[in-house]
Amino acid sequence: MTAPQSPRPNESSTPQLPDENTRLITDSPKQLLGIYIRGMAMGAADIVPGVSGGTIALIAGIYERLINALSSIGPNLWQIFRQQGGIKGLFAVWRAVDATFLLFLVLGIATSFATLAGMIKYLLDYQPLLIWSFFFGLVVATVLILLTEIKRWNIGRVVLFFVGLIAAVVISSLPLLTATPSLPYLFFAGAIAICAMILPGISGSFILLLLGAYDTALEAVHTLNFTIIFTVIAGMATGLLLFTRALKWLLSRYYQATLTLLTGFIAGSLVKVWPWKVDALGTLNSTAVTNVMPWQYPTGAQWLTTLGLMLLGAVLVSLLSWWGHRSNRV
Repeated sequence: MTAPQSPRPNESSTPQLPDENTRLITDSPKQLLGIYIRGMAMGAADIVPGVSGGTIALIAGIYERLINALSSIGPNLWQIFRQQGGIKGLFAVWRAVDATFLLFLVLGIATSFATLAGMIKYLLDYQPLLIWSFFFGLVVATVLILLTEIKRWNIGRVVLFFVGLIAAVVISSLPLLTATPSLPYLFFAGAIAICAMILPGISGSFILLLLGAYDTALEAVHTLNFTIIFTVIAGMATGLLLFTRALKWLLSRYYQATLTLLTGFIAGSLVKVWPWKVDALGTLNSTAVTNVMPWQYPTGAQWLTTLGLMLLGAVLVSLLSWWGHRSNRV
């Protein structure tokens, strides 16, 4: 069976963490492979400016476990180590942070970045309609699936949904920065982007794009510029440790309300992943960011291709959701 997830308590309940020893021993090789594949899906989504890896984690049924694991990283680990010391202390720390889960997830994400970054960048530059159509269908299906998870709609949750939706639309509409980033700026950009990367609906790579650091970071991966890579990673690690604790607190106490807000974020990101885009002159190039109606697209709507790719994205995310629910039930 899969490792236990954090509970989905009532609004006033006290958060409970999964038992650390259970988390360590219940991941079979098959389950670890599943975590690795989910990591690859998250990595592929994070490469695209406008799609969040957190969305994939949420729909795949590992989001709560991911937040629990990341939020357990902190100064308290030193106390855990000191209690037993030596190898036993290291194993205690490993269990406390659910490190086996994180390791296989990160390996999957890294695999996607290493193998898919070049291909996705090519598609974004030369076949944007194809890749945006695929991810548009994926995001639409994600929103519909998550809406079914929200119980007991009320005025407050409706407001939260629209707050998330409007926030994502506003962020997606901000002008892009184009200045050459310095290393301290890249550190800051990484810290902000990782918060978005974990938050479903707001793409970490899109935040890097807004801050003018996306091309620099992607080029660093291609050329193995470790100075830039490690600077961005250090910023991400800092932002991650600060952000996940707050998100875990919200999920533990206000799960349904938080899920409603996150679903609104994801729905708002549809503005960013709208397939039919042109530049300011109404033409197609790698800087096309202005949404137009399908019949206004310079090469035509290409309904057969675009709708087919949307359907493919919707089917794949539905299968991923089914897989996540099935794993959690087991």
